[in-house]
Amino acid sequence: MLVKEYRICMPLTTEEYRIGQLYTISKHSHQESDRGEGVEVMENREHHDPVHGSGQYTEKRVHLSSKLPSWARAVVPRIFYICEKAWNYYPYTVTEYTCSFLPKFSIHIETRYSDDCGDNDSIFQQDDSEDTHEVSFVDIAFDEIPERYYKSVEDLRHFESSRTGRGPLKEGWRQHVRPVMCSYKLVNVKFEVWGLQTRVEHFVHKVIRDLLLVGHRQAFAWVDEWYGMTMMEVREYEKETQAATNEKIGPVAPTITISAEGHSPAIRSAPSTPVTGDPPEFLSLPKERTRKTSAPDTLTLPELRDRANGPSSHSAPSNTDS
Repeated sequence: MLVKEYRICMPLTTEEYRIGQLYTISKHSHQESDRGEGVEVMENREHHDPVHGSGQYTEKRVHLSSKLPSWARAVVPRIFYICEKAWNYYPYTVTEYTCSFLPKFSIHIETRYSDDCGDNDSIFQQDDSEDTHEVSFVDIAFDEIPERYYKSVEDLRHFESSRTGRGPLKEGWRQHVRPVMCSYKLVNVKFEVWGLQTRVEHFVHKVIRDLLLVGHRQAFAWVDEWYGMTMMEVREYEKETQAATNEKIGPVAPTITISAEGHSPAIRSAPSTPVTGDPPEFLSLPKERTRKTSAPDTLTLPELRDRANGPSSHSAPSNTDS
């Protein structure tokens, strides 16, 4: 298990970001989806929690087998999906990810949004002083972005919003730009598979950090598209975009799932899975199998087999020199 905290500041208020986040997720999911792969929305409905009050529950399937690194594709079936379940009680959310093929894999993300510049060290109210984790600041303007995600129109060092007048962002912007808010994310990655745990958990955190960087850059770069929308308007946009995305993906081949049904999220702990600690079958050594006695030691052509069995009632063809 590997836990890290990410802090991503934005030149927005938390109420503005709430609209921008919903808009950005819907638009990005639609852009990244294609036939047979992408984000398939299974459920999106209102949800009430006795502790956190009214919110929104969403369940999605992220089909992305072709986007895996080569070493992962070697052990993962061609068709599989990541299941995303999210409980949104803004400004507090919980998101869980599990895999249809690897029940020992899970991601648990607890998020809190606050109108500050990312300087709240006790926002998750951790009582255990020994429960330490790495804190990583994600700078949406100056952190290096993977080349495949870079778009000049989304470069926040040069972008200026025509509707809000905010931007471009300069070095040290989060200390002096107002408004400013921060998305605090406590990310717990668990991949309890012998021989691959450390490699996979670090890889997943790298992917998560890249996605957080790209997603938050886009949320501000697209601000002129969503700024001024009401919650009702952005929910309608979300509904229409999700329908278009599902149609774009089309029917997806059925996948055999070996993970258990989801459950209500537990705070600061990845969901458990009812499987043993033994390595999966694809990591085990081949088992010794007894050879069937009925199987011949060698397979021969009929003519050679007749010769091996000795003289028969008919004589073998003669070999005449030319």
